[in-house]
Amino acid sequence: MFSQALTVRADSIAHHLETIFLFTQNDIRTTLIPVTIFALSAAPRYDPTHAWHAPLWIWFHLLQFDIANQIQDPEEDRKNKPSRPIPAGRISIDSAADMRWVMIPVCLMLSLRYGTQALLASTVFAVFNIWYNELHGDKMGLSKNVLTAILGGCLEVGGTVAAGSWNSRIDKVGALAVALSSAVFATTLHAQDFKDEEGDRLTGRCTLPTIFPKAARFSMMLGIPLWSFVLSHIWKLDAFSTAAFVAYGAYVGTRFVMYDTVGADKQSCKFYSLWYALSHLLPGYWRFFYGV
Repeated sequence: MFSQALTVRADSIAHHLETIFLFTQNDIRTTLIPVTIFALSAAPRYDPTHAWHAPLWIWFHLLQFDIANQIQDPEEDRKNKPSRPIPAGRISIDSAADMRWVMIPVCLMLSLRYGTQALLASTVFAVFNIWYNELHGDKMGLSKNVLTAILGGCLEVGGTVAAGSWNSRIDKVGALAVALSSAVFATTLHAQDFKDEEGDRLTGRCTLPTIFPKAARFSMMLGIPLWSFVLSHIWKLDAFSTAAFVAYGAYVGTRFVMYDTVGADKQSCKFYSLWYALSHLLPGYWRFFYGV
């Protein structure tokens, strides 16, 4: 009897843990991995024994955002992303809403462990999370890009601080890295919207691809290789690495103009995610070769 009850309890715990994971599953590749790479590269006092603290801090805040986002329009998810926890029936909207507000103090308490900068990043993240979701700041293309870049910058600040030794702080190089990363994200984020363009039109959501479909695609062809060159120059990549990074950026950007089917846009988004992840390695390159 005891063994059976223990098995049932273990299955219940596993079910709830899987539900929590499913809230963030779609953002593992696009957000958690690139931002973790950035944090480990940009940390001024990187401590290998603290490496796991970066993805932990980032994931908790990502969970806060994803729950807030997914309780806004569950009907849309029921049509487009039925495997998410709410449309899949794994958790009710009310329970998810309770989790959403509980996550704010949880993230703040976690951030207290890492010092003032992490706590400030968590606080700003919570405020702009409300603006993005509850106040529907994501409904306009430009607003969505700017707000997402700010939220991403908060994740990078907190993750970078968490990756360092105790009470570490972001230095000038780290601050420059966050500023550049946020600017890159704000001006290229719509690479992730092309694959959802048809669904966004049907639901009336305004994104750059739905408002300026041709201009948005050409901005990829120009913006990604241009950012590749600028970042290579700022972080002092060698000639070969610069040429390779710019060439790959040109390939990724050109794909968005030459191939515009849903399947092609999904593939292009994967190539973009890789390019964005590679750009996050550049501060680490500078610290390795030029840092004191």
